[in-house]
Amino acid sequence: MLLAALLAALPALAQSTPRPVPAMRDQAVTQQQWLKMRLERVLPPLMRKHGIEMWLVICREYNEDPVFMSLVSPTMYAARRRTIYVFHDRGPERGVDRLALGGGSQGGLYTVYRDPQVEGREIYGEGQWTLLRKLIDERRPATIGVNISHTHAFSDGLSAGEWQKLETVLGPENLKRVVRAENLPLEYIETRLPEMLPVFRTMMETVHSLIARAFSNEVIQPGKTTNQDVVWWLRQQVADLGLGTWFHPSVRIQRRGRTDVGFLAEEAPVVIERGDVLHTDFGITAMRLNTDTQHMGYVLRSGETQPPPGLMAALRNGNRMQDLVLERLKPGQSGNQVLAAVLAAMKEEGLRGEIYSHTVGDHGHGAGPLIGLWDRQEGVPGRGDVPVLANSWYSIELASRTNVPEWDGQELFVGLEEDAAIGPEGRAAWVLRRQTAFHLVK
Repeated sequence: MLLAALLAALPALAQSTPRPVPAMRDQAVTQQQWLKMRLERVLPPLMRKHGIEMWLVICREYNEDPVFMSLVSPTMYAARRRTIYVFHDRGPERGVDRLALGGGSQGGLYTVYRDPQVEGREIYGEGQWTLLRKLIDERRPATIGVNISHTHAFSDGLSAGEWQKLETVLGPENLKRVVRAENLPLEYIETRLPEMLPVFRTMMETVHSLIARAFSNEVIQPGKTTNQDVVWWLRQQVADLGLGTWFHPSVRIQRRGRTDVGFLAEEAPVVIERGDVLHTDFGITAMRLNTDTQHMGYVLRSGETQPPPGLMAALRNGNRMQDLVLERLKPGQSGNQVLAAVLAAMKEEGLRGEIYSHTVGDHGHGAGPLIGLWDRQEGVPGRGDVPVLANSWYSIELASRTNVPEWDGQELFVGLEEDAAIGPEGRAAWVLRRQTAFHLVK
């Protein structure tokens, strides 16, 4: 009886937060449109920008290149045995040929390239390599880009085995034209379409709604509910809404007088008490897009209607740090340059904390420049040296540290994370809105 009652209640719970995406079939139609736009509008100028006449994306089933999912239809979930995509730029007038050596046409967006003299069973295996060599010998591209990088994981998708085979297949003359594409897959993944933003904004509305409900009396009963109860409530809501997530959420607790541990344990359940400060890190996945958000909550003590002034001041410090990042997040600046400028402004204003922001979109921790890491405030060589791009999304992630008078000077960590978009004109703005007041548990 109890199980039946719980199952019956699940749809009602899910309905209190609007579904952020349409039915699956409609999702696929929209995603296919996005893919067509990316292949037609984003890829060709990037190939020319980086001097790549022919780009090879080669991977095998369950060992896909990181860029693979950004190049295929929403109904494609893995490479077929071996998939070889060849992108050949034939100039601004003729455009970029998109050829599939193995696998399908991705809804007509690729030309399935076969050798009519080879039987169908040779579509995969050695026949693919023979066909690739024939194609390259016929077209003789000036440069052949491959995804090998010591710096960026998103640009390092060509496995060692496939590279060794490719070296053999190409031969000495073709090998002379091989270059590391490196920034091509990085910037292709990073670049966002304006048409994606409304869906992403709706996803953010769902995230904010779920966090507001999680940090309320709907979910938390002070003195009884644990932080892990809240974590699993969030996970269940995500499942009930038909969404996914790219990481397990966390709910951490700070408490006056507990300076010995700072945050109370994340893994072991901790009962939430009145006067506790709550922090969550939470993201959802839908339509191959990912969000990343951190908010703060407060459990009111008896007689309180709002947090103590010192806590609210700590949150304002975090908001000010967000301002400093958003103001300096400009196309052409490297992640390390943005980081250095923000840290200098923080020092001038007497703010303490760390900046560790990153791109977001096709991945939660996306392709593009890092703006610090929590343990690398001096800058991140390589990954922080690439430039910020227009038409990209950022997760503005940071932490302020403030001594709270009402907590006898104890330091409070305020971890904030909100997603922002840089438009084609180069100006950064919040995708939805940012947190400026604690979520309150009464």
